[in-house]
Amino acid sequence: MREIFKVLKRFIPPYKADLILSFIYNILAAVFGIFSFVMMQPVLEILFTQNKEIKTKLPWEFKFDVIKNNFYYFVTTLKLEHGAEAALVLVGAILVIAVFFKVLFTYLGSYHSVNIRNGVVRDVRTLIYNKIISLPVGFFSEERKGDIMSRTTGDVQEVENSIMSSIDMFLKNPILILASLITMISYSIQMTLFVFILLPIAGGIIGKIGKSLKKTSRRGQDKMGELLSTIEETLSGLRIVKAFNAEHKMSERYGRENNDYRRIMNSLMRRRVLAHPVSEFLGTLVIVIVLWYGGRLILHAHSQLTPSGFIAYMVVFYSIINPAKAFTQAFYDIQKGLAAMNRIDMILDAKSDIEDKENPVPVEKFEQAIRYNKINFAYQKDDVLKDIEVEIPKGKTVALVGQSGSGKTTFADLLPRFYDVRKGSITIDGVDIRDMKMYDLRNLMGIVNQEPILFNDTFFNNIAFGIDDVTMEQVVEAAKVANAHDFISATEHGYYSNIGDRGSKLSGGQRQRISIARAVLKNPPIMILDEATSALDTESEKLVQEALEKLMQNRTSIVIAHRLSTIRNADLICVFHEGEIKERGTHEELMELEGIYHKLCQMQSFA
Repeated sequence: MREIFKVLKRFIPPYKADLILSFIYNILAAVFGIFSFVMMQPVLEILFTQNKEIKTKLPWEFKFDVIKNNFYYFVTTLKLEHGAEAALVLVGAILVIAVFFKVLFTYLGSYHSVNIRNGVVRDVRTLIYNKIISLPVGFFSEERKGDIMSRTTGDVQEVENSIMSSIDMFLKNPILILASLITMISYSIQMTLFVFILLPIAGGIIGKIGKSLKKTSRRGQDKMGELLSTIEETLSGLRIVKAFNAEHKMSERYGRENNDYRRIMNSLMRRRVLAHPVSEFLGTLVIVIVLWYGGRLILHAHSQLTPSGFIAYMVVFYSIINPAKAFTQAFYDIQKGLAAMNRIDMILDAKSDIEDKENPVPVEKFEQAIRYNKINFAYQKDDVLKDIEVEIPKGKTVALVGQSGSGKTTFADLLPRFYDVRKGSITIDGVDIRDMKMYDLRNLMGIVNQEPILFNDTFFNNIAFGIDDVTMEQVVEAAKVANAHDFISATEHGYYSNIGDRGSKLSGGQRQRISIARAVLKNPPIMILDEATSALDTESEKLVQEALEKLMQNRTSIVIAHRLSTIRNADLICVFHEGEIKERGTHEELMELEGIYHKLCQMQSFA
């Protein structure tokens, strides 16, 4: 229970007004509800003519006995003057009015609790999304995409269905139970004390049944993350799955995980569905015992409780049963919700090791040079880059070549601080990039990847991505520079045509030119081109290469290339091998060395 209050304490404060109003309305609903039950006694006494006539009116005091006496005095007067039927009609009318106000205030209480429930769920979703986009790239290399998706969808839904749906229970049921118990005490202290002994015993039995629910729920949610990961991998690699006739293998893998999930959920749901029959059986057992004890008191004249009062007492007591059942069911649901919240907290509590310093250096321009000062970097234990030292003057193009896995992409990823160096430093105009504001640092750069990253949106919004107040003229000009204007204009809605999921409606060359147009529009002083033409056919490569040459004009560029023909005119070529720069120089200088670069060129038949 302590955990649920911690969760509510984190997310409820913005909704204090709704919480207070819901609490007040639920108190009023409980008062009118109990009053409607208490009215059963005079109805029964009028029907069975068991009430004693009250002919003395007491001075007004806010006491139960005084209120009861004066009400009976009024009913007695009405009965003597107009008959028992008139008194019965009056009591019935009061009962109807009481029930009307009870349901009215119940609705108003729930009305405000809905605001809390949906608001908190929205806030949790927003927190998760904002946290995801703020975490460093390295975090996601350790986590499965499917598991993260499961936490942002299924786990949040579980929190909504369990913890947030229990807000009504916390706001309404304890009040109703408390009001009922106070009323029961006013009828008979002996019987109520007896009930106080029985209820904790029943609650303890129910609590023992639900102990393992949270652990099982956590296993189920973890397994759902694995299922989503498999689906995501299948959709991403569907061409390979089909090309290698691996449908059966993937189906078997998914089937195993799906069966594991079924077994876990069977165990979970069996415990969950046990809550209702157990609580119903225990509730019935408690009522029977209370009936026996109350009847025994009346039969042996140990209590001033009248038969009609005993029936009214039982009606009030029975009104506790449904809230108690709801409380029990909510207890089971909350265990599932807390397991989901723990999984969500693994994202929300994740620490980012790449953050702005307290007083970062503001940077608006790039004036002189980028320097890699004897840097070392490792993803885990072994260094991927070792003692790298490079200077890139403003306006120059530096090309990175070498075998796959030699450290080229890592070299480029360190500049926008997707990762931080372990040793050494990277400076721009003499300022360590770790001392800069990250927004300012990345604002100096544009990136074009080997695999264009586009969004399921229009051409216009993809090109203008991340830039505010962009005009159509600016977007068109950027598209022209990237050799993209013609094929965009040929689509049905031009720049407002949707390009599909990840640009699925476009060819590889078209996607890459849209990616280049996005970089052109940003107009950064530093460009990072990561094998931007390696996956293209000859014609598309020519168009993209022309666009890249326009893009690199008057800019400082870092170009990663496997096709050495694309970097022949680079001002400096760095040859990477096993995390070190083994050779550096212009194309002509490196060819004269007849080393690694010369060998790579010969392999590509590049004269």
